[in-house]
Amino acid sequence: MKNNQVARGWRNNNPLNIRKGEQWSGLCAQQTDKDFCQFMTMSFGYRAAVKCLKSYARLFAQQGRAWTVDNIISRWAPPQENNTEVYLARVLTLMGRSDATDVRLAPLWTKPGVEQAAQMVAAMTCVECGCPPSAVPLGSLNTGFVLAGLDDPHLTGDWWR
Repeated sequence: MKNNQVARGWRNNNPLNIRKGEQWSGLCAQQTDKDFCQFMTMSFGYRAAVKCLKSYARLFAQQGRAWTVDNIISRWAPPQENNTEVYLARVLTLMGRSDATDVRLAPLWTKPGVEQAAQMVAAMTCVECGCPPSAVPLGSLNTGFVLAGLDDPHLTGDWWR
């Protein structure tokens, strides 16, 4: 398979396709993608994604908004750039849910919150990179959570079941 046939998120070690703008830890010295960050390892790409989620949690708390999957996805994949409803539906399906209204996440600093966030990030990887759940690099994802200052979610190979 040619490199340009591999999903951009995989090529860039940026599984959630974070746009350029921040000076993240673990960025490659040379950034050849004009729009999206390129990380040295997939774990650093996940670290950046989790750091974004942590900032969303603070922002939502300041705004009095609920820490829910639908609020997170609406911010991550806004309608002017994505089909947010389809994105959300896929994430919910992979998380074993069908309705966004019942998916209020536990706080990120708790064990249930880290586990739920890891499932959501894994599902977002599937949407962003167009991959099956079995292709999500769980070791890198788990390490990314630790690098971002959270507990290891210990997400396993059957996370979507």
